[in-house]
Amino acid sequence: MLRPRSAIAARPIPAFAVALAVAVLGVAGCSVNLTAGADPKPHAHRHSQRHPARHSRQHRRSTKARHARSRPRQPGRHTAAQVSLVTEPGAGFSVVYRMISASRHSIDVTMYEFADPTAERALAATAKRGVNVRVILDRRERSLNSTAFRYLTAHRVKVVWSSSSFDYTHQKTLVFDQSKAIIMTANLTSRYYATSRDFLVVDSAPADIAAITAVFDADFGHRSIRPGDGRDLVWSPTDSQRQILGVINGARKSLRIYSEEMADTAVDAALISAAKRGVDVSICGENTGGQYDAVFARLARAGIHIASFSSYSGFYIHGKVVEADYGTSHGRSFIGSENFSETSLDRNRELGLITSNQAILTSIARTFAADFRRGKPEKNI
Repeated sequence: MLRPRSAIAARPIPAFAVALAVAVLGVAGCSVNLTAGADPKPHAHRHSQRHPARHSRQHRRSTKARHARSRPRQPGRHTAAQVSLVTEPGAGFSVVYRMISASRHSIDVTMYEFADPTAERALAATAKRGVNVRVILDRRERSLNSTAFRYLTAHRVKVVWSSSSFDYTHQKTLVFDQSKAIIMTANLTSRYYATSRDFLVVDSAPADIAAITAVFDADFGHRSIRPGDGRDLVWSPTDSQRQILGVINGARKSLRIYSEEMADTAVDAALISAAKRGVDVSICGENTGGQYDAVFARLARAGIHIASFSSYSGFYIHGKVVEADYGTSHGRSFIGSENFSETSLDRNRELGLITSNQAILTSIARTFAADFRRGKPEKNI
């Protein structure tokens, strides 16, 4: 989504820096963006103009309460080698470029917005050496995606516009050699890399890869499919609201929420209910132009702690995360492309996942604590 801001040029990445980042990721299993002294306690950017115009059409506010009920879902247990986290903007997108260049057989890309010349050139070079590269781009973002569409098509990449079966194809996923995927909250739009809080999950669980590939094949051919959840996947429009509500409703101790949008009444009600039953609920959200003043005030009255950011040109909360009960044996986190809106949960193609991986939970908790301290407190008014 586009913010009314000057473009941020993507900085070239020195070979040494890429090698160092790869080595760190390989050893640690995840990339953690920490602020010195950050304490993982519950109290501690941009897409539609990145937003006003697009908020009004892409993620419309829900006008009716939906009373979804869900039992908490128990996510699959991953080994450290199966899932890891990359935190933006600190880590950079070299992991994406590296995995594109390392692919040997196939790459499948589903992307809401694509405007990253480095990724475009990497995909083109990979296709040139015989790798089968396929890309789905959102049809309603043609004004932004057309440059990538034309370039990739001219360089042996198979590119299609998304199906009209969905309001938007808002998913942000790359699958490499049908063996590893990157499931992102971020788009491949390099002008925003330097200032957006986003998360990339590298997933190699075979059940997840099989399910993502099956959905890609159907979406690429504009065929209907009911997505499988693999080990821990969360799909829109199939089951995302139910699963996200399951994480919220199952929380016993704490909830940390990263939210670009607060426009789903069922999610709002679940957060309020959690606070009333004694769960410590904290939100780090985007509120440019005061768009969510009324929602945040209502949540604050229920005892929810809120810190917001409100600059299109500065640090921007673009990640979508629900972390429940960090520090307990049943802690888990949802991470994905789904925003809290009726359109995103009910009518878009979206993808996220739920994980209980402790390295990921710790990374999110520490990053959240630092971000929360930087945000503007939203009060009960």
